[in-house]
Amino acid sequence: MARGSTRPTSRDVAQAAGVSQAAVSLVLGDKWRGRVSEPTAQRVRDAAHRLGYRPNLAARNLRLGRTRTVLLVVPALTTEFFAAVYTGAARVAAEHGFGVVLYPSPEGVGPARDPFASAQAALDGVIASSMAADALTAIRGDQLPLVMLDSDPEGSLGAATVNLDITDGIRQVAEHLLTLGHRRFLHLAADVPSWTFDIRARELAARLADTPGTTLRTAHAPISIEGARAATETALAAPGPRPTALVCDDDKLAAGAYKAARRAGLRIPDDLSVTGLDDLGLATAIDPELTTVRLDAELFGERGMHALLAVMEGRTPQEGDIPVHLVVRGSTAPPPQD
Repeated sequence: MARGSTRPTSRDVAQAAGVSQAAVSLVLGDKWRGRVSEPTAQRVRDAAHRLGYRPNLAARNLRLGRTRTVLLVVPALTTEFFAAVYTGAARVAAEHGFGVVLYPSPEGVGPARDPFASAQAALDGVIASSMAADALTAIRGDQLPLVMLDSDPEGSLGAATVNLDITDGIRQVAEHLLTLGHRRFLHLAADVPSWTFDIRARELAARLADTPGTTLRTAHAPISIEGARAATETALAAPGPRPTALVCDDDKLAAGAYKAARRAGLRIPDDLSVTGLDDLGLATAIDPELTTVRLDAELFGERGMHALLAVMEGRTPQEGDIPVHLVVRGSTAPPPQD
């Protein structure tokens, strides 16, 4: 093509590759297998690359009745965790010619009105965290191809679920603390009605029940540093033997617990061991650095997007929870001698 001419068309690609426009459409739409030979398909791809040809996605999507747009429904974007989930999902989506739109469901406010004239008309599928599941009704997302994250596989709204192995993460935390010699535990639980937090409470109670002589108390707190500080201060001042290990549902709660411990004159980890869950940047910003469970949020987003693509194409998504692992740092140590 001459310099300064209009953008190349599929006809230009067809002429350059010596094939029909139909063949170009098949190859660039990834529907050529069994219809076009591999050498011919490669010739078309080479010609398209050489000419700088890009398909007119808007026109193609109008023909197909698809927008190649996916909605990612998450809680309010208050932590880096869901930003990383988005990064992973968007990376896989881009590799398959899809875009990802974020729809945060603000905590304490509830979902906004349908952000689209009709979610079903504007979207091809939805990925949703169970913490933001209430938003699905408002946008009719539960009537679209749907993959749930952090959701009970037995009662999920979605055609597929993708989970981190939170059960194993809590098992690792419990075994670490029990091995250090802790027997008096306080669970600082997120005050959020969600399957993923229910799992943490149930697994911790089950693991500790297997070891004679352990006690477990629970304090609930909103997922905020100040909320966690207040709940921990109240729990540490309660009558009876003080706990020596504090298991927090996430790193932000642990940061609040640090403040409460220091206000109570307790040293971490000499007087009180503290663990978190997430391994956010916060975990290494506090002192001592936090023992916590590392969750691969980007992989979580990638797996969620792969699962949605499989659902939309009628394939079976990959099974199995995503592994997690305990990162031991300076916030845990053997309990003080009574």
